[in-house]
Amino acid sequence: MVGRDMNGHEAIRVLQVVGKMNNAGVETVVMNYFRNIDRGRVLFDFIIDSDSKNPPVEEIESLGGRAYIVPPYKSMLRYLFCVFKIIKENKYKIVHSHLNTVSVFPLFAAFLAGADIRIAHNHSTAVRGEPKTVLKNVFKPFARIFATHYFACSEYAGRWLFGDRSVEKGNVAIINNAINTDNFKFDEGVRNEVRHELGIEDKFVIGHVGRFVYPKNHELLIDIFSEVYKLNNNAVLVLVGDGDLKEEAVKKVEHMRLKHAVRFLGNRMDSYRFYQGFDAFVLPSRYEGLPVVGLESQASGVSCFYSSEITDKVKVTDLVEFISLQKPALYWAERILQAGRNARRSGYMEQVGRAGYDIRREAGKLLNYYADYTKLQ
Repeated sequence: MVGRDMNGHEAIRVLQVVGKMNNAGVETVVMNYFRNIDRGRVLFDFIIDSDSKNPPVEEIESLGGRAYIVPPYKSMLRYLFCVFKIIKENKYKIVHSHLNTVSVFPLFAAFLAGADIRIAHNHSTAVRGEPKTVLKNVFKPFARIFATHYFACSEYAGRWLFGDRSVEKGNVAIINNAINTDNFKFDEGVRNEVRHELGIEDKFVIGHVGRFVYPKNHELLIDIFSEVYKLNNNAVLVLVGDGDLKEEAVKKVEHMRLKHAVRFLGNRMDSYRFYQGFDAFVLPSRYEGLPVVGLESQASGVSCFYSSEITDKVKVTDLVEFISLQKPALYWAERILQAGRNARRSGYMEQVGRAGYDIRREAGKLLNYYADYTKLQ
């Protein structure tokens, strides 16, 4: 159904370029905004790579959007042609790309197709040692060329891609990685239910939600858990997510003889439930823009241990402790066990919301950006 405002005008259609949709952080953020924005005024259409594992096409269409499946940008000429054709034939005024440094490609196609408003949205940074970093640095100077507007998930991510001067001049809009805080309100009944499902009722549960990719640093996470287990053999590690490096993680767990104490749950559409069952949430990332799971874990009221490589802007409650990646796994383990099981309560979801991460308020702000941009055309 096409959305219309109170005057009967058809809603603005914004083309969201998300690349792969594998139920990961960026796609989750965009879908959160779509679910909560005023769809009588703005509707999202999506360009999705054909090798996506979990594209929510049915939900997109049920909300009034359209999903266009295109070849991944590794097939560059085919990708550019498809994106150009979609924009040209549907006369999109706003193209909003979430591909970080690689946004140069869809925004080039948008430029050729005549889209007036071309948004480059950065959700990430980089670190030495990752194979992708070389390519990120190659594309970084070009990411802004065809963009008319800059967005970022945090000031840190904005400075990394668009530069200090752009941020300081107010040329980068910070679009918070907002969440539906109600989903993460602590509930003792859900906690007991989750722990019973997994057979870990009496365990000390360390949890992690995230893709098995280089930035998330599952190697260190497993090393940390190994040290925890040596100190407390009643501990278990619960891993929610999927990804290219999952098989390596499984092999590492088996090699360390920890298979009996580690649960690989794969991708879950109900991942929010599992935070309730955790006693500690550990995120030893090599780098992040501003991690959605960092907000979700705090909203659920669980003790949180994050890498000091993550921006401190993610700390919006007293639940967070940052630990350097230079510290040994044993140090992490001792800090986690010292924290123990905190007294869980539901008030943390309100704190996360007041800090600017309640999706209902933030969706209204994003709508205003789109509306203002189109008025200027």
